Amino acid sequence: MVNSNTSWGKVAGWYNELLEEGEDTYQEKVIRPNLLRILNVKKGEEIIDIGCGQGYFSRAVAQAGAKVLGIDVGGQLIKLASEQASKTEKFLVLSAEKLTGIQDNRFDAGICILALQNIKNLPVAVSEMSRVLKPGGRLVLVLNHPTFRVPGVSAWGFDAEKSTQYRRIDGYMSEISQAVDMTQGEKDPKKKKYTWSFHHPLQVYFKAFSKSGLVVTRLEEWISHKTSDKGSRKIAEDKSRKEIPLFMCLELQKIKI
Repeated sequence: MVNSNTSWGKVAGWYNELLEEGEDTYQEKVIRPNLLRILNVKKGEEIIDIGCGQGYFSRAVAQAGAKVLGIDVGGQLIKLASEQASKTEKFLVLSAEKLTGIQDNRFDAGICILALQNIKNLPVAVSEMSRVLKPGGRLVLVLNHPTFRVPGVSAWGFDAEKSTQYRRIDGYMSEISQAVDMTQGEKDPKKKKYTWSFHHPLQVYFKAFSKSGLVVTRLEEWISHKTSDKGSRKIAEDKSRKEIPLFMCLELQKIKI
């Protein structure tokens, strides 16, 4: 039976090694530079990193001049983050659905990078994110693209007749909970480790934003930086990478409601 715990804490070591030692990851090559461009951090700003994991993006934002509070439900991840933290970073074990002890209207900005899709109660989490932002404060979200990367019902396909790689989507409007195997290749069921991903169509996100006093001020779609090795499908694969985005970035602003 798959445990419904959404935390990545149980794969903390693997995830930390991936980000810290991987020089060709999407986090390093695509997300980090674009995140820093959009945030345009001002020295001394207070920023909350929701679902911070082991602090990879928290450190990047702190190095840009901000004071950062990172929160995550995974205690193992927070331990790793705290061990690597600078003087301008603090980390707490907290759920995004209940930011206990964090006062209203505190932060200049917030970020939630590839984490909102792993939070079960989306409306409550968005409401909490809005609560802790100052009026006029910004929230930057990065998601696996909810139109093209739907867990369990989307996949790459190849049309040999047209020499075209395409994205197959078998579902979109339905909200989906999907177990994600974090130990692919492990044959022993007792050693398998899972987390959960939750798909929502765009209208569900936007309804949650509206109810929480958040307006979208920017939407960007980010493609893969990678290219295929030489082979019969290289041209088609490289073209599809440029046409079908992997990630969606939303910048929101808190308004009075």
